[in-house]
Amino acid sequence: MTRQTQAKAPGGSWSFRQLAARLLLLVAVASGVLWLVHRSSENFDRNPEPAGFTRGMLHGALMPLAWPNLLLGRDVTIYAARNTGRSYKLGYTAGVNGCGALFFGFFFWRLSRWRKRVRPLEGVLAARAPQM
Repeated sequence: MTRQTQAKAPGGSWSFRQLAARLLLLVAVASGVLWLVHRSSENFDRNPEPAGFTRGMLHGALMPLAWPNLLLGRDVTIYAARNTGRSYKLGYTAGVNGCGALFFGFFFWRLSRWRKRVRPLEGVLAARAPQM
């Protein structure tokens, strides 16, 4: 009679403390982003000069982050009607693409780290599976 042991998955369970800390961090970051977008929108609205490349980049980068403010009923500026034309639009496009590259780059980096952790575990489990 051979004794077989079952392989255990590494660290798959979360404790209540870890989950609460992650949720608290998420709420803190989201609140900071809401505040940042709201304050920057107010400052942009007060500036009488037409928006140029730099302000276009900021508007473009903050545009995806404006969605939670708009859901909460706060009106935030995501595109300046008074702008310098092509330079503002180039900055806006660069800001949107930069924000997207940062977000999706982080997402795919985390995904690749997760896959690297799961693949060795699959090999260990396959090697220990009873063969018929």
